[in-house]
Amino acid sequence: MHPSLPFTRDLVFVGGGHTHALVLRKWGMSPLPGVRLTVINPGPTAPYSGMLPGFLAGHYDREALDIDLIRLARFAQARVILGAAQGIDLQKREIHVPGRPPIGYDLASIDIGITSRMPTLPGFAEHAVPAKPLGTFAARWADFRKTAGAASIAVIGGGVAGAEIAMALAHAMRRDGRRARVWLIDRGTALAALRPPAAARLRKALIAEDVTLLEQTQITRVTAQGLELTNGEKIEAQFITGAAGALPHGWLADTGLAHEQGFVTVDATLRSSDPQVFAVGDCAHMQHAPRPKAGVYAVRQAPILFENLQSLLAGKTTLRPYQPQDDYLKLISLGEKSALADRFGVTLSGPVMWRWKDHIDQTFMQGFRSLPQMAPPPLPDRHAAGMAEAIGPKPMCGGCGSKVGRDALSQALADLPEHGRDDVVSVKGDDAAMLKTGGARQVISTDHLRAMMPDPVLMTRIAAIHALGDIWAMGAAPQAATATIILPRMAPALARRSLSEIMQAAHEVMHDAGAAIVGGHTSLGSELTIGFTVTGLCEKDPITLAGARPGDTLILTKPIGSGVLMAAEMAGQANGDWVAAAYDAMVQPQARAAQILRGASAMTDVTGFGLAGHLLNICEASQVGAALSLNAVPFLQGALELSENGVRSTLYPENRAALPFVPQSPRSDLLFDPQTAGGLLACLPTGAPQALQALRQAGYEAAIIGEITEHPGQMLIR
Repeated sequence: MHPSLPFTRDLVFVGGGHTHALVLRKWGMSPLPGVRLTVINPGPTAPYSGMLPGFLAGHYDREALDIDLIRLARFAQARVILGAAQGIDLQKREIHVPGRPPIGYDLASIDIGITSRMPTLPGFAEHAVPAKPLGTFAARWADFRKTAGAASIAVIGGGVAGAEIAMALAHAMRRDGRRARVWLIDRGTALAALRPPAAARLRKALIAEDVTLLEQTQITRVTAQGLELTNGEKIEAQFITGAAGALPHGWLADTGLAHEQGFVTVDATLRSSDPQVFAVGDCAHMQHAPRPKAGVYAVRQAPILFENLQSLLAGKTTLRPYQPQDDYLKLISLGEKSALADRFGVTLSGPVMWRWKDHIDQTFMQGFRSLPQMAPPPLPDRHAAGMAEAIGPKPMCGGCGSKVGRDALSQALADLPEHGRDDVVSVKGDDAAMLKTGGARQVISTDHLRAMMPDPVLMTRIAAIHALGDIWAMGAAPQAATATIILPRMAPALARRSLSEIMQAAHEVMHDAGAAIVGGHTSLGSELTIGFTVTGLCEKDPITLAGARPGDTLILTKPIGSGVLMAAEMAGQANGDWVAAAYDAMVQPQARAAQILRGASAMTDVTGFGLAGHLLNICEASQVGAALSLNAVPFLQGALELSENGVRSTLYPENRAALPFVPQSPRSDLLFDPQTAGGLLACLPTGAPQALQALRQAGYEAAIIGEITEHPGQMLIR
């Protein structure tokens, strides 16, 4: 999308189901300029239902199931909001996600799938796991399979899905060399939706996998020991799942949208009763052509949804209808690497059908694993010398990765004349200063970040925690903050939405830290940038960089690696789970950590200069040296793997230049990785083991990483 074109419309996808995933891929190939696209999903991935039986049986690993929504959204130039939507206000055109401000929309589409929970069956919620949502089910089965010995397993619901699951679980246990009895239980006639020839073959397959089928069987209760039946019999089971029917998510019926037993009613254009809201996939009811819940319909709705959304957003009124086929190819996994195919009354089964199914599934997933890499715009034919080198081989990182190097800032500050004020106390290398006003000790600092992701709420939370880091590092209590916000060019309505989200998020973080938002400044620019000027109050003299002494123990309160993770995310190279974990680390406040470390002789927050650069600041200000235990330094999930693959932040070379004698390796290079909202680095003269224990009990992934030495300017990495 052309960077100078303003956003004028908000399109919001609620859920990362198959239809939305396919539309996101199409959108990345052909975006509509001026549209700000948002995806709301409970987690960073969306599991593909077609490969679930293969995973359960052990034919695929867990990662094979997942569509990485963070990578896909980056490709589509969309923002991702990690959270489960719980409501829509049709009048205000807002979507509600717990824990964040409402998300405004001009057009919205819902694709949140279904659940197979059984709310009317006593004990099911406490002792069983529904087969949908798929992600939770897959995780629970994986955990059970790791620890189970001989076991009894019960699958409730004798439809096609239940039969696939029962055969897959039986095959996995046998493959693991474990004895298991698998029950498939239906209150009516099993496999009733299939044609008789297909049903007969599937029954034979159940027998072959040693699955016991119970039909016309009513369950009265699920217990910790298994199932209780209406005839008084009991079935022992250590793992119980339910695949009986499809239930909508409860909040849909409360939206005001027309629905059929909780499923959003849509017309042939996939529009709901509200013309600004679409619904697709299993959560929708196609009133013009009712069909059973099946992934094939979700897949074929994608091009229709894509075209209709783009038409409406472009101001057009003609929409394309979707007419689902009357019959479709059913490919049913049979536990082992064998499958049954059924269409138009023709039924085939065997390993060849499995290979066919596997090919279809792998082809579908490959479309999300191998996203096309969009080439950067070429340089003009005529340009100034050095432009290619200044741009570099990859996009500039966001967060602290986009900052100017340590030496450049230090030199610029050193060239300034002395301020000559007795009431302003600063230490070389510190990002904050102390102001003496009467008898009060007030510290002040400022920081701002170029956005690493397009979600303004998440970016605000990270920027606020980042700015508060200097206050916490000096042992001060946050007092007040002003915001400085640059929004990308957008229409006034979108600007109001964005500022409302940003300021509510900023208020929450600052309020939780004990500070008040007292004002701010805004402007429009080329990209989102968020910053804060923050003050804090000290009961005693602040902790600075200059107090470290030989023998002090070095404690780090957060793992490092956010720079390479954000660089990889921008390039579409990072695993979405890694990125989500990095987000969680960056928004973790450091207030409690600062209290635990209040006895530190010197302390700093680890940010743009990397762990090594900020430790060097302490050494220079305190005229000491340091010994760092490289293997003790904690890394964020995925950071070391990305470093081994050569991923580096754009600020890494300048950070590395500060300590050129440190040998290069994937692990040591992460010492120079710029951190955004990183942890506190403290020098403790006493009580380090007790402080470490307290930090971990408070939820920090803290570590003792070295000690201060008596050799000024010398940093030993061991």
